[in-house]
Amino acid sequence: MAVSEDPIQLTQATHERLQAELEDLTTRGRVDIARDIESARALGDLSENGDYHAAKDFQGKMESRIRQLERTLKDAQIVDDAELAGSDTVSPGTVVGIRYEGDEEIERYLVGSIEERHEKHDVVSPSSPLGQALLGKAVGAVVEFLSPSGSTLRVEIVEIGG
Repeated sequence: MAVSEDPIQLTQATHERLQAELEDLTTRGRVDIARDIESARALGDLSENGDYHAAKDFQGKMESRIRQLERTLKDAQIVDDAELAGSDTVSPGTVVGIRYEGDEEIERYLVGSIEERHEKHDVVSPSSPLGQALLGKAVGAVVEFLSPSGSTLRVEIVEIGG
């Protein structure tokens, strides 16, 4: 499976939130973890020092998140919310309501980066099988996609926006 080279599309609000998180981690976060590691070192034997190992593990996870944020922000493309509101087709940053074949319930998803973390809707990546099937389609379209289990699923787009 090829990795997508498409830029990550973020709303302005999400871009600003991620920028603030990166700033916090690279300043306060690094200072705090260095202090925690130094305090744990002062407790003695590092081979049996749980505080030291926990602090080093946290440091590794924090540095990984910093690298992830840097890559995301470097490659991010800001999506104009006003443009999305007037669109009649599914594109990254839009909320889409779909109905699975044989089901009456409408499920709503935000098509976009997992970093969008929408409060009301789950997020579906534009590069996922469902996301790829939905992109560029309008209300009324019925699309098929391959589920992770290998079965073909059909969904109807019943609304865009909201």
